[in-house]
Amino acid sequence: MSGPADAFARAPLLLSVLHRPAGAAGLAVLALVGLAALSAGLLSPGDPLDMVALPFLWPGTDWAHPLGTDMLGRDLAAGLLHGARVSLLVGIVAAVIALGIGVGAGALAGFYRGRLDAVLMRATELFQTIPPFLFALAIVAVLQPSLTTITLAIGVTAWPSLARIVRAEVLALRDGEMVQAAVAIGASDARILLLHVLPNVLGPVLVSASILVATAILTESSLAFLGLGDPNVVSWGGMVGAGREVLRTDWYVAALPGLAIVAVVLGLNLLGDALNDALDPRRMRR
Repeated sequence: MSGPADAFARAPLLLSVLHRPAGAAGLAVLALVGLAALSAGLLSPGDPLDMVALPFLWPGTDWAHPLGTDMLGRDLAAGLLHGARVSLLVGIVAAVIALGIGVGAGALAGFYRGRLDAVLMRATELFQTIPPFLFALAIVAVLQPSLTTITLAIGVTAWPSLARIVRAEVLALRDGEMVQAAVAIGASDARILLLHVLPNVLGPVLVSASILVATAILTESSLAFLGLGDPNVVSWGGMVGAGREVLRTDWYVAALPGLAIVAVVLGLNLLGDALNDALDPRRMRR
């Protein structure tokens, strides 16, 4: 049976992604942002929320603060570097939570079908009736804004679409020859799911993971923009939210973190497109 396993056998996934312009561009952007996040403590030691200079220094005015300062005299370069940590942390952890719930629910529903499928799909439909952003906003408002509650809120509201994708893939594999052969030799359900079914669902899951990270970063930025971010950390969304008050006179305060958000989300979407092509056997380069 042809599938993602064949893609891995023909060429390493990373090389296959790098051979595609979208994949190379997406990985380059994400590598740059990841490097900035990792080196934030070295390039900009100290608290990025400290007031270090005069307010409203435009970019290029003072090379001690190359990207300028905001309305409180906080270094925008420091905010961007440390904000990358927050955005990537929230995006990755929230995506892992959503992947755990979505893949688990979808795999169990598609494999066992029947009553369990009905229960899990009704629960999925219940979550889908509430817009994810409004659901996350309500959770954060009730539990008080913090990095932990924001990440959990995004993770537990982002899984329904992934659950449906995984369920559809597992249903297609459930009656296949590979699974039936495993059943015939007495393999346990857990072994069949982990070794024969889920590896062949890897392609859609990886593509969805990149989209989930991008969505989580946008959701965190939107919550911070509305004043529901963690007040103890600097985030790109919070910087945009603070800068909107001076958008007409000092637009760079909001534009710089806004461009950082656009770059990361664009990079993740390009990577997702490249992964989709690399893991699709119909598009594999022979």
